[in-house]
Amino acid sequence: MNAFLTTFWATVKNSYWFIPSLMVIAAIALALGATTVDSRVGSEWMEGIDWLNANQPDGARAVLSTVAGSMITVAGVTFSMTILSISHTTSQVGPRLMNNFMGDKANQFTLGVFISTFIYCLMVLRTVRNAESGSSGDAEAADLATAFVPHIAVTVGVMLAIASVGVLIFFVHHIPESIHVSNILARVGRGLNDRIEGQFPARVGDPHEQESNRNAESMLPETFCRSAKQIRSTGTGYLEYVDGESLMRLAIEHDLLIHVRRQPGDFVSEKSLLLLVSPAEKIDESLQRSMSAMFIRGAQRTATQDLRFQINQLVEVAMRALSPGVNDPFTAICCMDWLQSALETLANRQLPDAHRFDDQQTLRVVAEPVTFDSFASLVFDQLRPYVAADRNASVQMMQMMGSLVVQVDRSVDRRLLARHACALHRECKLAMSDRRTLLQVSDCYRRILRLATDESFRQQAKECGEWTSDR
Repeated sequence: MNAFLTTFWATVKNSYWFIPSLMVIAAIALALGATTVDSRVGSEWMEGIDWLNANQPDGARAVLSTVAGSMITVAGVTFSMTILSISHTTSQVGPRLMNNFMGDKANQFTLGVFISTFIYCLMVLRTVRNAESGSSGDAEAADLATAFVPHIAVTVGVMLAIASVGVLIFFVHHIPESIHVSNILARVGRGLNDRIEGQFPARVGDPHEQESNRNAESMLPETFCRSAKQIRSTGTGYLEYVDGESLMRLAIEHDLLIHVRRQPGDFVSEKSLLLLVSPAEKIDESLQRSMSAMFIRGAQRTATQDLRFQINQLVEVAMRALSPGVNDPFTAICCMDWLQSALETLANRQLPDAHRFDDQQTLRVVAEPVTFDSFASLVFDQLRPYVAADRNASVQMMQMMGSLVVQVDRSVDRRLLARHACALHRECKLAMSDRRTLLQVSDCYRRILRLATDESFRQQAKECGEWTSDR
């Protein structure tokens, strides 16, 4: 239930309709409040203020109808502009970035202002009453008693209309800014860095107290796999959320050892293996359903727990930019800048251990952790075939690796970067014919090898603040 509520709330608050819906509810409450104040206060206090007076019921209706009609028209135009900008941009940068536009708070706020102003005027309009002639007595007194013009509510409606004009001006400026490719990539890059900061170190149990007993790879004896109970998926889709804390709690309550076989972002089908749980005799049908419910599925990948999804968004844009049909290496360079920032952030974070223990140092959960190696492979292995043939992109990627070699502290990560640099150097020699570019790439490659193997040289470059400072 906790996993479901967490995922449901994350989906709702990032939905395109969330902010407009809240604003519509607020508009209805404001209309009810303003008309209530009007009915209790009356209009005598406004008789000396001509510019606040809404005149007769017909005049109030005309004002409210004009505002409501214009707002719903502008809302339709605004929505059309948003869809047009989304369709145009996603054709250039990829359809998987559409959710970033749909979740743009400025777009949601703009649409919410227009719709809530329309709803407000509609709610106030229904309270305006004409006077009815009395059948007996003083007709003029009867008219005054039955006519109702909500002066305050009408004035608030006019003010909302004026504010909506200001929001429209803002929106016209915001749309070109939001579809600029640099701003699109910046939003994805900042979101990726924020996710890394919030997700590491993962707090599903604790690593072993003794550092020598920690392991970055999930390893269990073969007998465990043969004797453990298999928990399989009950549906098909992409894993959006895995409730690791609840899995740890169940493991402690029932004295179990759980091996997690899937990560957020993986695609699972009916009967796909999710967990191996030991001892098998402790697993009944109810507990099996509870464990399976810890894996929330959806029709598409999301950024809730899936860092690979956001990395792939930047990689996809870079691939498209380097394709022959687009041929835009500077957009690819912008993508690599944000990927470099994410890898630098990840390199300096404490990565989770594969084996998670409870407070009594009993092994409870084993899960394949997210590593710097896996993220570096997502970036460099996928981009290398596209980068190798382009002069600007290949030099940028080699310099990116050099900057990372200076920043990372773990020697195993530096050797990994050196291997990726070797692979890129080899690809460039096969794909390029320009000798001057090859010399520049080779020079960068030799420096990376020295930085990866010579600690004193790397420290000197780090103190200077630039990996190429000795040129």
